[in-house]
Order: sequence, then C-alpha cells, then structure tokens
Amino acid sequence: MKFGYFTAALPDWTAEEVVQNLAAQGWDGVEWRVVDDPGADEVGFWAGNRATWPMTGLEDNLAAMRDLPAAAGLDVIGVGGYVRCTDRDNVERILAATAEIGAPQVRVTVPGVADDETYPEVFARVREAYAWVAERAAVHGVKALIELHHRTITASASAAMRVIDGLDPDHVGVIHDMGNLIYEGWERTLWGAQLLGPYLAHVHVKNTVYESAGVGDDGTLSFKPKAAALRRGQADLRTYLAELAQTGYDGWVVCEDFSTDLPLAQRTADNLAYLKECAPHV
Repeated sequence: MKFGYFTAALPDWTAEEVVQNLAAQGWDGVEWRVVDDPGADEVGFWAGNRATWPMTGLEDNLAAMRDLPAAAGLDVIGVGGYVRCTDRDNVERILAATAEIGAPQVRVTVPGVADDETYPEVFARVREAYAWVAERAAVHGVKALIELHHRTITASASAAMRVIDGLDPDHVGVIHDMGNLIYEGWERTLWGAQLLGPYLAHVHVKNTVYESAGVGDDGTLSFKPKAAALRRGQADLRTYLAELAQTGYDGWVVCEDFSTDLPLAQRTADNLAYLKECAPHV
C-alpha cells in the first residue's frame, strides 16, 4: 500500500507547502482538492482552504498541479473533484485536466435525494449519467470515481455497485471511505471490497466518533458525529486495512483527517506513523 493525503484536510498550507511538508514527512503522494472555495476570514477545511485549486480557470493551474509534486518526489494520486456527474461540460473539463496533469483518476460526484424526488428517479438519472462519464473517461484515458459518502445515493458499496455494475472498470471505480461509512452505509469491509471486485479503485481513511448530544424531555439519549483522529474513532484502521489487503487491494490509501486536536504538522506526521503501524505487511 502507498500513502497519500487529500488536500481538503490540509487547509493551513499552500500547494507549495503541501508538497514540501508531505515529502519531508515521508508520504508517497498528494490528491488535489479542486473546487471554487468560497473563501473565509479564517482558514478552514471547506472555506478558506489554502491547498485548493479553483475550478474556475482550472486549466491555467495544470502545470503547477503536475510539476509541484514531481519536483518534491511525490506522485499525483488523483483529483478530488466536486463536479456532479450530470454536469457534462465540467465533467469533460475535469477529466481532461486529470489527464493533463498525469493523474490516473478523478472523483465525479453523485447526488442525494431531494424532498420532491424518489430514490428510483435519482438512481435512474445517475446511472445514465455515469454510463456517459465512463465513456468520456475512456476517451481521456483516466478513471472516474464514485465515493462512498453519506447522504448520497452511494452511501454503501452495495449501492455504488448498482450504479456502476456493467460499466468498464478500467474507466470507472469506487472510493471506499472508512470514515464516511461510520455516518451511513457501513458494511463489513471484507465483503464490500469483495463485492466491488475490480471496481475498488481507491481508499480514503479518516475517523469519526459519536458524542452525546444530550437527553430529550422524554428521556431519549441522542448522539452526534464528530471528526476524530485516526487512532481515536469508531472505525478500527488495523482491521480495515487488513480486510482490504485480504481481497488483494494494494493501492493508494489517502488520509483526509478532519480532526483538529493536534496542530496540522503534528497531525499529518502521526497519521503516517499510524498508517504504517496498521498496514498489513503482505
């Protein structure tokens, strides 16, 4: 397994600082966040993230996205995009950009179900859209990835498989995400990976813990999820990686730790140490 970081979780650092710091710590690669960040007065994961490349004018930044990691000895693992699969113009752009920077894969997102929709309606639309995405990914020589993500129609491996089954696994695949599955969609890692088979293309790791949200007037105890360090959440990283390896997965494991208990440099260094400690030696 090789270890990288998704820059959504590196908001304090510029792109230049990202590659310098990751290389110095011993990471193998970087996955770039690409979206029009709304900006903020303070640095944050989702707004004011300094390690984000904007979707607007993306083509002007491709040389830097390719060359900065190469100069630091890092691989460009892929593009963490936020383009919806039904947005054909921007899907085409981000597929072309992924190919241009020499990255093998790019996330192309799927929606959830709005209040005025039903799951079958949304599923049919996404299934049709992703068939087109797979065709265009083949033209560009890259792979489009669906992430297992809560509050989307692909919260689980089973759900994702329904969308992509029968499409070319050389050009469409799934991001298995340990932390997202704590929120929704958890299936045993071994079985989910076996089900996905050749569609298991990429892995994200983060962790989550449920904390008490108080007791209601009727005595009901409620809980709320909170981002946690890899060592401290609900998911067992050691078992997670071992079960992935049991199915033959030996690809990228990309960290996107959204906890804030430790300063960023200490957090990233500890995450790499823990990943290496937990990774099966097979």
